[in-house]
Amino acid sequence: MADKKPFEIARETLKQLTARKLVPTPANYLSIYNEIAGIPHVPHFPADILRDIAQSLPVKTPGQQKQKGLLDYSIDRLSWDGVKSALMAYGGFVPVNAPEGAVGGGVASPVADPVANGVAPAALTTDFLAQIGKLIEYAQPALGNDDVRFNEQTDTLVKALRQPGTDVAIAKLMLVNYSHRLSFAAEDQAEVRATLLKLLHLVFENIGELSLEEQWLKGQMDALMEASTPPLTLRRLDDVERRLKDVIFKQKDAKARTLQAQNEMRSMLATFVERLSQMTQSTGNFQQKLEESAKLIEQAKSIAEIAPVLKDVVGTTRALAQESQASREQLQNMRERATETDAQLARLNQELDRVSSQARHDPLTGALNRKGLDEALNREVSNVRRKDVPLSVALLDIDNFKKLNDTMGHATGDIALTHLATVARECMRPQDTLARYGGEEFVILLPDTPLDKGIDAMTRLQRELTKKFFLAGTEKVLITFSAGVAQLAANEEPSDAIKRADQAMYLAKRAGKNRVLGA
Repeated sequence: MADKKPFEIARETLKQLTARKLVPTPANYLSIYNEIAGIPHVPHFPADILRDIAQSLPVKTPGQQKQKGLLDYSIDRLSWDGVKSALMAYGGFVPVNAPEGAVGGGVASPVADPVANGVAPAALTTDFLAQIGKLIEYAQPALGNDDVRFNEQTDTLVKALRQPGTDVAIAKLMLVNYSHRLSFAAEDQAEVRATLLKLLHLVFENIGELSLEEQWLKGQMDALMEASTPPLTLRRLDDVERRLKDVIFKQKDAKARTLQAQNEMRSMLATFVERLSQMTQSTGNFQQKLEESAKLIEQAKSIAEIAPVLKDVVGTTRALAQESQASREQLQNMRERATETDAQLARLNQELDRVSSQARHDPLTGALNRKGLDEALNREVSNVRRKDVPLSVALLDIDNFKKLNDTMGHATGDIALTHLATVARECMRPQDTLARYGGEEFVILLPDTPLDKGIDAMTRLQRELTKKFFLAGTEKVLITFSAGVAQLAANEEPSDAIKRADQAMYLAKRAGKNRVLGA
């Protein structure tokens, strides 16, 4: 019937009125007309009466004012559902057992739709206060437990907010008093945190100053100072902890090897003193023996009496010569051992310098190296498995890097790598991780980031690079990169996700470079 013209519908309506023997009232005519035309039948809407009701409603709070506006709008649109919702929501702003304005004062809407939630306004007030109590309880650990009075005030307030039938005016007064105390507690915690951070920096600075000759340790202290600079996040604090453990481990190793070398030197020195004493004693005995032999020779009256004395002198001289030779060889051996120990200590310091700079970070760009990347991946994957959140992995490769090295030199290539790492860190969030994967390739870990957002992040980094040049002499150099992004799948190994990102990066290269593709 919907394809009939209006006059045909009207004619059919009159026929139906006659056939059904209905009184031809406007209501009966409209009902049958809508039925034939396929129009939903809506009972008469008393707009004028509803407007009068709306005008008589009190408007004492912003919430009431908002709901009255929605009511007027629904009346103009002849919407029964809108009128019903506006009136029911308006009831949520009527004070219940509280002074006028105690509920909803300055609040746009304490409940979106009481009818949909199936609860009364009083119950809504109870739930609302209980939620505030839960919020305060959750925030309590951040404020510490040192202030006993503040803790007692917190417990009292939380219990009052959770108790059914709590007077809203009383709860409001308790919240006002608590907020003042809370501001002082928060300021104290912020000051304690800042002071502890200053003390930590002071410790790092002094350790570095006391170890000027041990460059590996001073380098680690500089890295710790940088890592512990605000804004602090749990990931940055984890990095500080790992670096500090590295320093402690290396200090223990260096100390043990130094003590070993010192013990060896002490032993050799004691041996030298002992041998020197023996040589002095032997020389003294030899001198005494010579004097006795000289007296015997002076008293001898024949060659026969001199011969035994000479034989004894020759034997004593030979024994002294042999002892001197043995001492000389032993001292020479100690000298060689001392030289070797000194060389070992020098090699130890060089090795510590190398290991310190390459422990987890690339010395050129400051980004994580492969070892640091593996640790960061394990940490992020563990977080993904525990919290069921997305993790995207991006693999970047600088475009035309070999040509840049060949035409402008490897020094310029190093500057390009450093430039990319610097711009990347400026664009990254604190929770993101940058690592040098090898050569001109970098990996960026993007926690809590699905694939499409990861692609957007790499595209933003590309745009940022187009705005920032670096100078090679007097020439401006613009670098670009191609990237692939993969989101870690359930039960997927992180190395497999990196392989997928690498494949997508290769396709981006083939597609014309300076592109980002998802895997």
